[in-house]
Amino acid sequence: MAAFPFNISATDGAARTGVLRTPRGDIRTPAFMPVGTAGTVKALTVDQVRATGADIILGNTYHLMLRPTAERVQRLGGLHRFMRWERPILTDSGGFQVMSLSGISKVTEEAVTFASHLDGSKHVLTPERSMEIQADLLGSDIVMQLDECVAWPAEEARARQGMELSARWGARSKAAFGARDAQALFGIQQGSTFENLRRESSERLIETGFDGYAIGGLAVGEGHEGMCAVLDYAPAMLPADRPRYLMGVGKPIDLVEAVARGVDMFDCVLPTRSGRHGQAWTWDGAINMKNARFADDDTPLDEDSDCPASRDYSKAYLHHLVRSDEILGQVLLSWHNIAFFQALTAAMRAAISAGTFEAFRREFRARHVK
Repeated sequence: MAAFPFNISATDGAARTGVLRTPRGDIRTPAFMPVGTAGTVKALTVDQVRATGADIILGNTYHLMLRPTAERVQRLGGLHRFMRWERPILTDSGGFQVMSLSGISKVTEEAVTFASHLDGSKHVLTPERSMEIQADLLGSDIVMQLDECVAWPAEEARARQGMELSARWGARSKAAFGARDAQALFGIQQGSTFENLRRESSERLIETGFDGYAIGGLAVGEGHEGMCAVLDYAPAMLPADRPRYLMGVGKPIDLVEAVARGVDMFDCVLPTRSGRHGQAWTWDGAINMKNARFADDDTPLDEDSDCPASRDYSKAYLHHLVRSDEILGQVLLSWHNIAFFQALTAAMRAAISAGTFEAFRREFRARHVK
């Protein structure tokens, strides 16, 4: 029996909306999880993040284990208390950052050994150690198995190697995680862009048994159409009664197309990263606030939004802040972007419940794909 009940309240085609119930609060799906890499959603307070409607945030195992260290976070009361976020937290396993950020990493059957990007110190991350850091030291609500993410493009033999190792590490993660009532463990489907590997991965994950299932190894260079081609079959390979989480995705159009294919949960650094670089996401696509055409624009980004950053500041003022390299510009645009992503998932939930998701999807695509 899964640790957290997942109740699907409505479907519209493959799209579905529901609630994942956790001891720290309900997660409404489709859900977008703001990324709190180092115990903070960059540029925002937890009160600002909470006000956008976020039910859950993501914490990063790799960064937290290196600084301030997972042991220190535990001594200070766990990640929820440390960062003053009382709602659910999902932590990634650390595997992706080890592969992408470490200057030196070596993967064996037993573990991945890597050099810290901070000071070059050597570290070893096993499936068992990842479970200890996430579940016991950080106190995550949703824990991710340790996996190997294979970069795209990949030959089928290399993709198979990563998928099979991930499946074995998934079984080890499950054994180390054990039986818990207040925490959940998600497995990760791998297989790059090969349907047969994705199917085999899913079968092995289901045999091991997890509380939820993630789709990994996408948004790594294959592009929107390539991602959608995999999502045409990958979500349906996973249990229909458990949440499906597409890792590291993405742009608003990615979210809409993934929901249309049966995905329930997302995370991405895009909203805050875009905000720090002067980009605002809107219902008509992304706009660059550095552009001179906004210098005299007295209208807000979204006058109908509940978010003060979206509603109460003119584009002219935001343009001035960005062009002046003022920190407040980064704060307001990051806040607006997180609020927009939450408004987008809320709109999708409403459309699915009303049976109008396909119309919503067509209109959204027309406004976002030029």
